[in-house]
Amino acid sequence: MKKIFSVLMIAFFAAQAFAFTSADEKKNDGSGFAPADKKVEVYYFHNERRCATCEAVESETKKALEEYYSDKMKAGTITFLSVNIEEETNEALAEKLGVSGQTLLFISGEQKVDLTNDAFMYARTKPEKLKKEIRKTVDEFLK
Repeated sequence: MKKIFSVLMIAFFAAQAFAFTSADEKKNDGSGFAPADKKVEVYYFHNERRCATCEAVESETKKALEEYYSDKMKAGTITFLSVNIEEETNEALAEKLGVSGQTLLFISGEQKVDLTNDAFMYARTKPEKLKKEIRKTVDEFLK
């Protein structure tokens, strides 16, 4: 019984040491750059017919991403995709991401942030507030 307990304890501590090592390897190295495996996908799901606010959401999101992250967009670390949710070819993507209507969605790994409410509230009247929220969200993902 002591041998089994000893083996289990050794296995437990070895597993813990491995888990901490793996987590540390993925952390930011303090250089100010995100680890190479960090990616941010930005999706703007919209309908075929769009009002001025809908168009402003897309436009202001693109502007913010280009203004703050042009190098990361060119490198493919950050991507932006405008998706017409009414087209059949986009149904699978919308279903996969759990989207059923107009949505501004930021995804990194398993994390999702929905900025739809902020986008529609600020895109036309206070675009700087929307840009601030976009920057805060993306910066948090890239930590």
